[in-house]
Amino acid sequence: MLKDEIVDKLKSLTNQKNIEGMARFGINSGNAFGITLPVLRNIAKEYRGNHELALELWQTGYHEARLLAVFIDDPKKLTNEQIELWVKDFDSWDIVDQTCAYLFDKFPGAYEKGFEWIERDEEFIKRAGFVIIVALSVHDKKMPDEKFEIWLDKIVEHADDERNFVKKAINWLLRQIGKRNFNLNISATKVALELKNSDNKSACWIGSDAYRELVSDAVQHRLKR
Repeated sequence: MLKDEIVDKLKSLTNQKNIEGMARFGINSGNAFGITLPVLRNIAKEYRGNHELALELWQTGYHEARLLAVFIDDPKKLTNEQIELWVKDFDSWDIVDQTCAYLFDKFPGAYEKGFEWIERDEEFIKRAGFVIIVALSVHDKKMPDEKFEIWLDKIVEHADDERNFVKKAINWLLRQIGKRNFNLNISATKVALELKNSDNKSACWIGSDAYRELVSDAVQHRLKR
């Protein structure tokens, strides 16, 4: 089977040093081969658009096989059932980020998924809820500001979550919204300042870090330009 051939190829590329490096960066390396993203993307070129193969690779449970599944899957064939099955398997922040940024954000109901997932208790599913909106903020140039203004309220609501991979995703979204355009920068900066002055440790970190970037000369210059 093609799936087995690909898994054998991935196994042959195992790099123990990279596996150790993954663990240092908080990536789940339990089922990993230590293959870098550029190498995986190069392998994916040959199989792009193969939806059935993507489903089979994901089912193997191997870290790189799942990343490869994300890179080759056909977004037009995504179903709600597939998305909900895959999101339950999320076990590492990089799987969350790659899946949301390169596949799930193309699903017609991606925006609504964000609202659903941030109410879930699982750390990586909740992270996915925020990251999928990060992806939309970057890729969907036509989405109106009002849809992101709503998310500023959600950021304030969930900023007290002290779990590392959740608070970092919330911070990421706040910064991305604030870098989208000048009007959203004003709104996001106000939220960042509010959180910066919070008594909650997580909220304070989210706000302080985001505020520093949103008011920076580099961001302001780019927005004004």
